[in-house]
Amino acid sequence: MFIWSRIILGHGIVYAIVSGAALLGELGHPKERAFLGSMFNAFFGIGSVLGAGIVVRTLLIPNDWSWRLPSMLQAVPSVIQIAFAYTVPESPRWLVSKDRSEEALEILIKYHAEGDASNELPHIEIAEIRKALEIENESRSRGWTELFQTKGMRHRSLVAAALGLFVQYSGNNLISQYLVPILVKIGITDPHMQVRYNVGTEAWGFVVAIIMAAITPRYPRRRMYLLCSSCLVAVYTAWTIAQARNRITGSQETGYVVLVFIFLYKPAYCIAYNALTYVYMVEIFPYYVRTKGLSWFQLWGRSAVMLGSFVNPIGLEDLDWKYLIIYVVWLCFEVVFIYFLFPETYGKTLEELTFLFESEKDARDVLAATAAKVVQAPTVTDVHEVGDKKA
Repeated sequence: MFIWSRIILGHGIVYAIVSGAALLGELGHPKERAFLGSMFNAFFGIGSVLGAGIVVRTLLIPNDWSWRLPSMLQAVPSVIQIAFAYTVPESPRWLVSKDRSEEALEILIKYHAEGDASNELPHIEIAEIRKALEIENESRSRGWTELFQTKGMRHRSLVAAALGLFVQYSGNNLISQYLVPILVKIGITDPHMQVRYNVGTEAWGFVVAIIMAAITPRYPRRRMYLLCSSCLVAVYTAWTIAQARNRITGSQETGYVVLVFIFLYKPAYCIAYNALTYVYMVEIFPYYVRTKGLSWFQLWGRSAVMLGSFVNPIGLEDLDWKYLIIYVVWLCFEVVFIYFLFPETYGKTLEELTFLFESEKDARDVLAATAAKVVQAPTVTDVHEVGDKKA
């Protein structure tokens, strides 16, 4: 029963992640969209810290409630989410796709113009959304084949699949799920001390994630991903060397060096894989296939987690520190892949990113002409008349 409940929980969280990331990206003001997407992933740390902290106390319960209680408490966030779900506004792009442009414009005016109907930004956005959806619908197929319909979409799908693997199989699950076996190998065998180290890594990760989420969206995405993966190569290489020396010499000092690099892993990972992942996924996929793209990304990410759950314990047990070399090699591959295949999305609106690749240049020019037409002739939206342009 416990196993089935975990399967249901793992199945349900994907719906929350996919819809939440897409909705935040589509509702957010263009200047705040990247920040909101980064914080969406960073606040995962609240659950991690609470989960690890609760176990510190429940570990002392001398019966089955030591594991039942923390499992039951996991329902609290879901109850809160259900209670407040109906207060969340709908996506303007979804409303336009359902011929409810008036409602979409009202939401854009409320959240992007502070209720000022004379502000030109929401009118430009509604015109871009309409034109982007019109162009998309002219050539799109229906169903999951949309992910592979054109050269540009195949490129997007390749990047999403790779990022799903990179986010979940860059050594992070080795720390989050198998920290205890690693601590045992470096000489830390006391269960209470192990739990405290687990709380410490999660709390440190949360602090770092918040800081990185506030900083890295200000910089080009591809550059941040390259910096992130390069830092991970450096950290994992040093960690591998330290753990090898610890296993060879058995010294306590090298064990503490391993802990240092485990803690240094968090900021390296959060530079992009935590701070930018959902921002980037929302940006590279057009509206009509955005949730499918996020689901595709999740499929590869969850597959990587499943692979790691089977492979990591065997690798740690049989290969010991040598198993870390596999991650070093994989991280080097990530750097090369990102350098050659990750497109830059920084500084563009979601509608402009609908036609990101060179093969989509003609549609991109049409969209730009539509936005320019709104600025020159404010009544083009046929929804609200825009007043005089503000200084």
